[in-house]
Amino acid sequence: MKKIITSVFLVLLMLFILVQFVPRRNNNLSTANSKSIELTHYVPEDVNQILKKSCYDCHSNHTNYPWYSKIQPVSLWLNNHIDEGKEELNFSVFGNYSIRRQFHKLQEIKEQLEENEMPLSSYTMIHREAIITDLQKKVMIMWIDKLKDSFKLFYPADSLKRRAR
Repeated sequence: MKKIITSVFLVLLMLFILVQFVPRRNNNLSTANSKSIELTHYVPEDVNQILKKSCYDCHSNHTNYPWYSKIQPVSLWLNNHIDEGKEELNFSVFGNYSIRRQFHKLQEIKEQLEENEMPLSSYTMIHREAIITDLQKKVMIMWIDKLKDSFKLFYPADSLKRRAR
């Protein structure tokens, strides 16, 4: 029995060592041809700081990787999580979205904040500095509402509503 446990341990150790040779991807991409949210819309400094601290690691092309991201399979898991977050919302290319999609994403951000769904608890468990306080939520929601109001002033109402599917 002891030989079996030792053999299994050695196989698992070898697999762990081998998986370290899987190349790691880095999410710090060039945004030369994209329009980040702060380039296309007014983002007050306090809101910008909240976005960078609590959102950008998963929802932009600029992730601050922790030390443990250098270990596989953690790196694969983190990059998959980041890819999913950016697919849903990417602040680095927000201005490239259609006006309809921008308006809709603003509404989704507001809902996520109101329902305490973002940032994810699995993220804030490790990144305590990313927790958004009630005051910060109010600041974010006021900014979102003002930005949405400006959309309503400059774009026809039917260009802001999602099409029926």
